[in-house]
Amino acid sequence: MVRVTCTGMRGLSLLPGLCFLLSLSGAVARQIKGTCTHCPQNGLCVNNTHCTCKPGYISSSKEKYFSYPFETCEDIDECKPPISIYCGVNAECQNINGGFYCHCIAGYKLLSGKSQFTDSNENTCKKITPKTTNGTKEMQRVIEATETLLTNKPGLKEMRNITLTVTTILQDVESKVLNASLAAPDQETQKVQNSIVAVETRVVTDNCSKEVILSLNAQVNSMEIHCKDVIQGDIKGSSAVAFISYSSLGKIINATSFEEMNEKVYLNSQVVSAAIGPKKNTSLSQPVVLSFQHMKVNPRNKKIFCVYWKSTKEGNRWSKDGCALKQTNKTHTICNCTHLSSFAVLMAFHDQEEDPALTVITYVGLSFSLLCLLLAALTFLLCKAIQNTSTSLHLQLSLCLFLAHLLFLTAIDRTENKLLCAIIAGALHYLYLASFTWMLLEGLHLFLTARNLTVVNYSSINKFMKWLMFPVGYGVPAVIVAISAASRPHLYGTPDRCWLHLDQKFIWAFLGPVCAIFCVNFVFFLMVFWILKRKLSSLNSEVSTIRNIKMLTVKATAQFFILGCAWCLGILQVGPAARVMAYLFTIINSLQGFFIFLVYCLLSQQVQKWFGEIIKSKSESEIYTLSSRFGPDSKPSEVK
Repeated sequence: MVRVTCTGMRGLSLLPGLCFLLSLSGAVARQIKGTCTHCPQNGLCVNNTHCTCKPGYISSSKEKYFSYPFETCEDIDECKPPISIYCGVNAECQNINGGFYCHCIAGYKLLSGKSQFTDSNENTCKKITPKTTNGTKEMQRVIEATETLLTNKPGLKEMRNITLTVTTILQDVESKVLNASLAAPDQETQKVQNSIVAVETRVVTDNCSKEVILSLNAQVNSMEIHCKDVIQGDIKGSSAVAFISYSSLGKIINATSFEEMNEKVYLNSQVVSAAIGPKKNTSLSQPVVLSFQHMKVNPRNKKIFCVYWKSTKEGNRWSKDGCALKQTNKTHTICNCTHLSSFAVLMAFHDQEEDPALTVITYVGLSFSLLCLLLAALTFLLCKAIQNTSTSLHLQLSLCLFLAHLLFLTAIDRTENKLLCAIIAGALHYLYLASFTWMLLEGLHLFLTARNLTVVNYSSINKFMKWLMFPVGYGVPAVIVAISAASRPHLYGTPDRCWLHLDQKFIWAFLGPVCAIFCVNFVFFLMVFWILKRKLSSLNSEVSTIRNIKMLTVKATAQFFILGCAWCLGILQVGPAARVMAYLFTIINSLQGFFIFLVYCLLSQQVQKWFGEIIKSKSESEIYTLSSRFGPDSKPSEVK
């Protein structure tokens, strides 16, 4: 094993950041090896060295004991293979977080009066007497009438406003189904279906004492809703929730009514409706969870939208407001929605793949940028004529960007190993945050330098920056990443990229600091120009001072462009101009290393002079070698 120590190496300006990273990695290694104080949610500590998942949960690696910091405990679905709990005759299994329960199927109830059980030996599901089936008969008449209406497609298409007619049908079915359910409160669960419509209703009369989360199924779709949202404070009377699935309604209201017309999509699920009564308030304390089965298998990574049927004065259409994608795979999609309505899943026609041209630009541009960053770093290290605080800032910025771009090019898509992908995502998070932090320090130093033209305090500025830059440049990003990793470690890494997950707005752990740094740098930029404008208007300025002011003006403009202005294009990648903004963002940011090398090296007179001395020295060396080889009076033809 090779050991690297950080003592006795103060002469090299790049080592403080390196030593900080080494110490950070050592602390993480000790945390993984010696304690389990950060066991995941639904995990337990064992002997203060390992973690294990609670009963009803299993680790993502399927190991009973683990010590990986990014491990998660996932719920075991006891109702599906390979476990498949058997609940007995006329009963079915229902999975919940950390366990399961059994309940009687529609038309049956337990003799004990309970709504659920876990031991199949306790199962005595008795068929409900005919006197309680009036609600079911009424519900059957409702869906038969709906079937007749929906199967008459020519009649629907002849109507002037199909979307308005469909909205009326959806609302009418919801109202009649809820009324039929509330008319038979003794029949807690009702299930009715035909070839077109499927309905399941639940009546709550016990102030949610039996179940906290109500699960309803209709055909191949399901819904979970919090019981408190169903009763909505009505603890005395009866409340009902209905879940309705339409197998052919999507052929009438397809994806042509989607609000985002720039997206080419198609309907890839049945249309479902969710409603509660007798109160019609659709605001929920917790999002309702909807599970859809795809009508067509999604073998590739196509873009998916969770939508609801939005009815406004301007018209009726599919909208994403209040609905978010929770999880998806080839056959199913799970959505979270903050209100009740009619819902569906829309899927993009084209694969969610990167533009080949953008990919080529990214790899070519970043490769060229890596070369320029390497040359810039070598220049900052070897050119003694420009050794100062400003050069040290340029060096650290170049090193962070070099490592970030290199890791991005080589490991951004290494998603096979979940733990490795999470580490790569964390490293990228840290390196890019460190780059932006050094950009902030660049902006601060530029402002202090411009201010120095008015107030002579350059030595104090140098002392201040040397004391400040390394703790801030490497320490602040480490604190942000440490807090992010400790609070939500499972959100590092996505299925297709080793980057921050978009769930729970976790991406703001990166965008938040970046936006703050951009705003501060923008203020520095305005202040620098204000100072330079005042200085240029002075009539007593010396020629050398004016030359310095002009150079600072050029650097201020270039610095603002380099230090984050181009990143605003990434935020503007929405709407019709998204493609243009994506190309501008990719081109400008992939050439960031070239801009640094150009502004701070190629345009510097001191660096140009240093390059000229190197070339001159090399030419003189070659001439001396030839001269010593042939001699002063020799001719090349005389040499055999």
